[in-house]
Parts: sequence; C-alpha cells; structure tokens
Amino acid sequence: MARFRVCPDSGFYFDKSAESLMKVNAVAAAVSLLVAGIMALGVILTRWQEVHLLPADLFYQALTLHGINALIFWIIFFEIAIMYFAASTLLRSRLAAPKWAWAGFVLMIIGAVMNNVAVFQGRSSVMMTSYAPMQAEPHFYLGLILFAVGALIGCFVFLGTLVIAKDEKTYEGSIPLVTFGALTACIIAVFTIACGAIILIPTFLWSIGYINHIDAAMYRLVWWGLGHSSQQINVAAHVSVWYLIAGVLFGARPMSEKVSRSAFLLYILFLQLASAHHILVDPGISSEWKVFNTSYAMYLAVLASMIHGLTVPGSVEVAQRAKGLTKGMFEWLRKAPWDNPVFSGFFLSLIIFGFIGGITGVVMGTEQINLIIHNTIYVPAHFHATVAVGTTLAFMALTYLLIPVLFRRALFLPWVAKMQPYVFSAGMTLMILFMLGAGTLGVSRRHWDMDFTGALLSFEYPGTAYVMMAVAGIGGVLAVLGGVMYLVVTVGSLVFGKKLDESAGFLQSFGLPLPAGTYNISRADPVPMAPRLAVEEHGSAGFEAPGTFVLAMALLVCFVVYYFINWDYLSSVWPLS
Repeated sequence: MARFRVCPDSGFYFDKSAESLMKVNAVAAAVSLLVAGIMALGVILTRWQEVHLLPADLFYQALTLHGINALIFWIIFFEIAIMYFAASTLLRSRLAAPKWAWAGFVLMIIGAVMNNVAVFQGRSSVMMTSYAPMQAEPHFYLGLILFAVGALIGCFVFLGTLVIAKDEKTYEGSIPLVTFGALTACIIAVFTIACGAIILIPTFLWSIGYINHIDAAMYRLVWWGLGHSSQQINVAAHVSVWYLIAGVLFGARPMSEKVSRSAFLLYILFLQLASAHHILVDPGISSEWKVFNTSYAMYLAVLASMIHGLTVPGSVEVAQRAKGLTKGMFEWLRKAPWDNPVFSGFFLSLIIFGFIGGITGVVMGTEQINLIIHNTIYVPAHFHATVAVGTTLAFMALTYLLIPVLFRRALFLPWVAKMQPYVFSAGMTLMILFMLGAGTLGVSRRHWDMDFTGALLSFEYPGTAYVMMAVAGIGGVLAVLGGVMYLVVTVGSLVFGKKLDESAGFLQSFGLPLPAGTYNISRADPVPMAPRLAVEEHGSAGFEAPGTFVLAMALLVCFVVYYFINWDYLSSVWPLS
C-alpha cells in the first residue's frame, strides 16, 4: 500500500501518518503560543511600573499562564513535530505505531487544556515552578502529568521509528546529524519526564489529600531536574534546526560531523545537570553538588554549545565561499539571503542565543556572581535570550520553511514574514538587555509592584531601575507584535495561502491527510550517505572559515569583558580584602 508522497520543491518524503501528526502538533503549538503571547502582554504592561496594568491576582495568573504555555506547551508540541519529521521524513521511514502517536497527542491536548483551565479558574496561580508549599488545584498537576505522558509516548514513537528505519535500511551509513540532534533531545526528554513524574505525582497526591506534606527543599531540587532539563531539550532541538536550515538553504554541511555529534553527546551527559544556577543559594543543597554542577558539568555543556556555535555558521561560510563569495572576511554573510525569513530567523536566533543567552548563562552559573543576581529579573532575561529567542525564533524560521513543503501552501503576506524575525528579535533584545540591567540593580523577578505600595517594609529602587523596566516594557510590546506577525503569517498561510497543491484544502491544513492518490510511493529510495568533505580531513583544507573565527573571537572578548565587569560589581557590593 502506498504511504509516501514526495514534495516536488524540496524532495522531502512524507509518510501519510507522520505528516498528519506533524501538522496537528504544529497547530497545537501555535495555539499555545497565542495564549502565551496574550498573557505576556499583561505581564509586560504590569512590570512597566508607569502602566502597571493588572492587579496582583491577575498578574500572577497571567504570569503562570505565560510561563507554562510558552516554556512547556508551545515548545514541546513543536518539538514532537520536529522529532516525527527528523525520524520519518529525513530517514524516509514509515512512522512507528501511528495509533500510539495519536493517543499521545490526545493526552497532550487534554493535559494542556486541563492545566490552563485550572489556572484560568483563579486558584492555581502558582507560576510555572509551582513551588511547595504553594498548592494548586489537583487538575493543575494532573494536566501536567497527562501532558508529560503524551510527550513520552511521542518520544517512544520517535525511537521506534528509528528502529524501523534501521531495520528496513531506509538510509545508508549513520543517521543524519539533524536526526542525531533530535535523538539527543529525545534522550534528555526521557530524563526530564522521569524527574517530572518523581515530583509531580507526589505533589498531585498532596493536592488531593493523600499525602500531608511535601518537603520544599526536596521539591526544588527534583523540580529543577524537570524545569531546567526541559529547556535543554529545547537547546538540542533548536541546534538541530540550525543544522537543518543551513543544509536546506545553502547545502551546508558541518566541517566535522564527528565533532558535532560529540557535542550532542556532551549535551546528553552534562547539559541537564547544569541546573544548579537556579538553586545555588538554596541552603538545602550540598556544596559538593553545587561545585560539580557549576564547574565540570557546566564547562562541558558550554563546550558543546561553543562547538555548535562555530560549526553551524562555519558550515554556512564554507558553503558560501564555495559559491564564489570570497571577497573580504564577510562577503559570505553580507550576501546571505537576509530577506528570507528562514535565514534571518535562523541566524538571529544563533547570534542572540550565543552572545546574550550563552554569556549570561555562564555568568549566572558562577556561584559567587549568582549571589547578586539570583531571584532578580536578570534570571528571566537570561532564559528569554535562550528560549524565547534561541529556540522560539529558530522554530519560527523552520515554520516558514515547512509551510510550503509540509502544508503545501504559499506564505500569506510574505512582506510581513520578511519583517517578522527582525521585529521579534529587536523587541526581545531590547527587553532582555534592559531586564539584565535592572536585575543587576536588584529588581526582583515575579514581583507585582516595584513601589511596594502599602507595604509596611518597603524598598526604593534607584530611578535608573524604573527607566530600564520602562524600556524593557517597550521592547516586550515590540516582541509581542513580532509574535502576532508570526501567527498572522502562519494561520493566514494555512487558511488563505495560495495552494501549491490543489488537494491542500482547509482541513488538510489542520491535520487531515491529502487525498489518497497523492501518496503514490510504496517504498522510498534509501537516503544515500553523503560523500566526505575535504574540510573533514585534518589540515587538508586550510583556514576555511575566517569570518566565523572572527565572530567567535568577538564572542570571547564580549564574554571576558562582561564576566570581569560582574566580578567588579560583586566586589563593590561584597567588600572583601
């Protein structure tokens, strides 16, 4: 029975079952992003003290909804779609256990709706971390548990598809690097979901009265095995997306696949451990654990990201220079397709993730410096640089690539799509930089009112802090506008975009398969093994990517300067001779 179609534009093979599951997961992700964006606007306009939009109860409700929908539901729905694409489409394999995959998706939908309902009801405004002894309604925790079980089923379907592809010899050699990166994300996801089960199941039982006490220190430790590791799924996934986009747009290949695969392996071994910067000031955690996590574990995780940060733009530079763009240090970059939202989104994601997210993460993971920025608005500034720009912008870029290929629709309002990555990244960068500054001045995170109105014990921030929060508010509004532009293009493309295939109707945009006659291939040709690049032979290719090397040196200089500025600031607030 025929089960595959081939995209005439990209040459990608799509399994009928996998294609529908990719679509519904991507649509569910977009809906989650919509909720997260609306709530983000409420949070931003409340933290902007001159506006101060929401009262305290609605602020914490909006903050909880924003965090969970943005950091969990939007991203994990999209990552499940990526895993199915990486296993089925890239390996030209049929999807393992489609019925189980649909069951997992249904559980994820039920869990996401249940969790959102709990928060909208107003009695579960415990924020994403839901720290004990704060207690939410039982269906808040049950929703997260069901969502996690559904995601775990998706992970097992992905792993099963890899087994089928290997058994049926749908590819030659090793699995492609993008699929290897998705496998890395899957392995970290299984670890993450295990941590979630260990802590959320007892907390759910506590919420319904079967357990009378949850130890707060134990909760924080295990929860960050879930909370921080879930963001490392994102890192592995969006790095895989970087490699995919570089390959599709430029025919670029990493200068050494072995080194890139080793970097992904370092993620598996160390990245999810480096969660200590969230609990470095926690008195219940041993010094030995803190030292290990903020030294050896973090160094090796950072090394992995540095490798990807070199090899991804380096591969683009090598591919561009091979096409004759060899004038000067940066002709390859200046003449890149900056008007293509797939490229601009990908490259801005890479730059902002490295220069802001990466540097602030290392600084925040330094135990002594952490003392002055812990629990300040510096912390959400950091993870907005890593997740809201690094991951989200990469996923947005991938969406623009896949709408014509997967959904068979042309982009709606392409001029809006061209502008969107710039608007979103500009707004986010403005917000992040000024939140970092405000956090350095001590502005607390998650706090409803900087003025402490009516409080018996108040605190007066310097005027500069208010200015910084106002500028951050302007940046946040601009970022929300960028998010709206993305959703307008995405939803508009699915509903109003020009059909690239006459059978791509309205329902087909939301998961219904294309007509049976479209799937006219019973067995795809195996994915051939790519020939070895000359640059992979040590010393054979010379200095292939000088522009990327200069960018890497710029990153190093920025890191060193910023790192020592923070040490100097620490010395001024913690005078030791």
